[in-house]
Amino acid sequence: MSDPVADKSTWLCMYMSNHPDTLVSYVRHWGKVHASVASAQMKTISSKGMALAYTIKGSDAKHEAWVEFDPPLAGYEEVKPRLLSMKVDAEEALGMSTAPQISEFHLPQNTLITAAMVGFFFYTVYAPPPSSPYYSPMFKAGYTLREALPSWVIPSSSVFMLFMHSLEAFYVYTLCRKHRTSFAVGAQYVAATFALGFPIIQELRRRIHTARIDSIIKGQ
Repeated sequence: MSDPVADKSTWLCMYMSNHPDTLVSYVRHWGKVHASVASAQMKTISSKGMALAYTIKGSDAKHEAWVEFDPPLAGYEEVKPRLLSMKVDAEEALGMSTAPQISEFHLPQNTLITAAMVGFFFYTVYAPPPSSPYYSPMFKAGYTLREALPSWVIPSSSVFMLFMHSLEAFYVYTLCRKHRTSFAVGAQYVAATFALGFPIIQELRRRIHTARIDSIIKGQ
């Protein structure tokens, strides 16, 4: 069966020859070459990966690196977005890229599940006992669950959650500074991360990744 990407390999290699810095980043990051790469060239590309030739500074000898696509490309239309995504990841890892600015706060839909879990945790922790004047039948499930658990579970879980969410919020704070968010947008991301944790980090990183790709496309 014909490989639609390999069929266009010659044209793609010629096109990528106009992006030498990108090819060098592919070699260094995806090819795991730690030496000082002077130049790089795409030799072939298929749905499974690409073969890159490169030279090391101070030497004219050519070396080769194979970069596998994981998962393989499903068709020719996936070449550009995959190569762009790999360029973003490589340049970010190598410290070659300029951090794009994030100007808006977005709350991902999957935070509803996390919010429900956090809400149920606090419901269990603070459900009043039957002897309390604030008790009502709606608190029975939370109180019953709390009483059924070993005494160390709730305090340990509270400390662990506070510790992890604090670390995550600090990490998001550093991302917001790096990507020059406004005070309001940064505060929303940090507060949301402290309350809801990892889903906010995933959303912010997704937006950063998208912004990097957009900046690359505009610069082409």
